[in-house]
Formats: sequence, C-alpha cells, structure tokens
Amino acid sequence: MATAVVIGADRGIAAALVDVYRERGDEAIAVCLGEGEAWAGKGVRVVAGVDVTDDASVAKLAAALAGTSVDILVHVAGVGALDRWGEFDFDRMLRHYDLNALGPLRVVSALAGNLSTGGRVGIVTSRMGSIGDNGSGRMYSYRMSKAAANMLGVNLYHELRPRGVSVMLLHPGTVATQMTHGAKGWDQMTKPAEAAAGLAAQLDALGPDTPVEFRHADGTLLPW
Repeated sequence: MATAVVIGADRGIAAALVDVYRERGDEAIAVCLGEGEAWAGKGVRVVAGVDVTDDASVAKLAAALAGTSVDILVHVAGVGALDRWGEFDFDRMLRHYDLNALGPLRVVSALAGNLSTGGRVGIVTSRMGSIGDNGSGRMYSYRMSKAAANMLGVNLYHELRPRGVSVMLLHPGTVATQMTHGAKGWDQMTKPAEAAAGLAAQLDALGPDTPVEFRHADGTLLPW
C-alpha cells in the first residue's frame, strides 16, 4: 500500500485522483484549501486550510505530515483565466504565477524530506504551457505560469533524482471542471475521473530510470 498526497483536493481532477488512490487501497491524503467536507466518512485523511501561495500555510502542511513517508505526491492546485490583449491585470497575473509555478515549488520543497526512496512526484501543468505546441497564442498568464511550472519540474528532476525520487510533468487533457465550466463543448470534455485515472497510470509507470518527461494523461509525450 502506497501513501499518496494530492494537493488541491477540494474538487475536480485532484478530488478524482484522491478517489483513484483510495479505491485501489492506497492511503490517500487530501490536501485542501477549504475544510475538505466532501471526504468525511470516506477513510481519507484531510489536511485542511492549505493555501499553496502562503509560506506559513505550507509550513503548517509540512508540520501536519511530519513523520509521514510519502510515496506519491501530486500537485494539482492551479488557476487559469483568459487575458485580453491591452487589458492585462498584472496583479492578477502575478497571483496566477504564484499559484501555478511557485505553489508546487513551495509544496515539494516543504515535503521533500517526506519523500520515500523510489517516490514519485507529479506536477499537473498544462499543454498550454508548451512552447513547442503554442500555435494560437493568447492565455498569457496561464501559458506563462504553466511554462514556468514545467521548468520547475525539470529542476526538481535534477534535484531529487540523486535521492531516488522521480518527477513527471503531466497534462490532464481538456477536462470538464469548475475552471472550464462555460467553455464551448464543456459537456463533451474529458470527465475528471477519466483524467485522474490516466494521470495515476502515468505516475505508476514512472521509475528511477525514466527521463524527465511532459506527458498527456493518455500517455502521449508532449513537447516542451
């Protein structure tokens, strides 16, 4: 039985990932911004009130997990928005960078001591952060912050590999979540449970000899 910690588990893809690990018999730890009421009575350990943009909050997470050996750490918490040319809200864009890029750095650095030998770290970024795949532009803060998260993942790969910890960057697909609600074709988008199953499968295949990769939940290797 593995111990899996999922960051941002209030809803959506992260909540579905907690279900994947719980249902297969792993110890699932849901790290939530809110109180995690959805997990009551489900055998899921909850660490509530964790804001990954706040140093003190992340320190409280580390304290709550002191002594817990972590086999799988998946950082899902993130945010996106449509930035209109000439109408940039730079303060908001900085907040997005803080959450999407610095958030996973805060969490992984705070929990690095918990990671077991052979442990796996997954950072859910987005294909929108791929420079090689950017054929349409737009979505400035989302693209830029997710590209930064991809760079973070490569750095973490080099940092953690000597300790036997593997790292992968992951794109869940276009998923029908609260963040994408209202977008064209929302009803036809990938469901969170399907995306979560794919993400878990990619992390299951991650091993000490796996090079640092950016993969779609369906296994497709994505360009940086």
